[in-house]
Amino acid sequence: MKKNVFKKIILILMTIIFLSLFVYSLYHIILWFIDNKHTNDVTNNIMDFYEEVEIHEKEPEDDKKEEETQTKTIINFEELKNRNKDTKGWLKVNGTNINYPFVQTKDNKYYLTHSFDKKYTDAGWVFMDYRNNIDELSKNTVIYAHARKDRTMFGSLRWTLKKDWQSNSDNHIIKVTTENEELSFQVFSTYHIKTEDYYITTNFSSDDEFLNFAKTLKKRSNHNYNVDLNKDDYILTLSSCYNDSEKIVLHSKLVKREARLE
Repeated sequence: MKKNVFKKIILILMTIIFLSLFVYSLYHIILWFIDNKHTNDVTNNIMDFYEEVEIHEKEPEDDKKEEETQTKTIINFEELKNRNKDTKGWLKVNGTNINYPFVQTKDNKYYLTHSFDKKYTDAGWVFMDYRNNIDELSKNTVIYAHARKDRTMFGSLRWTLKKDWQSNSDNHIIKVTTENEELSFQVFSTYHIKTEDYYITTNFSSDDEFLNFAKTLKKRSNHNYNVDLNKDDYILTLSSCYNDSEKIVLHSKLVKREARLE
């Protein structure tokens, strides 16, 4: 009799535990889908203010020379800033899904849990380190975002660790567009590493300190991009989670900076 009662109690407890786990998991799955839909809706609305136009150019006195095709990016920053005054620029990484406006506020926490429209969401948004200034570049400018499983935000940054991505030189130029400028950065290092603060250092006390920093970042790369660095370089760092204890990191250096004309 006692054994039967004990078995019933164990069965009831197991059922309660199972149902609790099921409800908990279902709750988080539903939240993920809600966040995912919200992020996609916000992104789709933002893309109305972004356009890439092909421009065909040819020397007027050289009929034999083939036309050169260039891609011009048209971004409506006025409308973006009407939606979110924290907008600082637009980031695009070829060969990934990363093609977003990035924002900046007074800390590195707010946009971990808020979208471009400033509504609460676990997906967060793409944001620049509060210590940086996109108009007056630090020696290392850092941009963060969550690595979403559906490959939104920086979820596709891990593709930069793959040979297919690395073997295509078109992927090695990172584009950053601001209200006033168009900047191009050349990739020189990609890797994942245990979570640390070293690679997000933004300013340095001497040229030697910066050169040692740059040398360390380059050595960490899982691919040799054959890019040299010197004391006058400016670095752009993209950072996201690789797993619970590691970060995935991409470093590039400024190679072109020109006024933005529209």
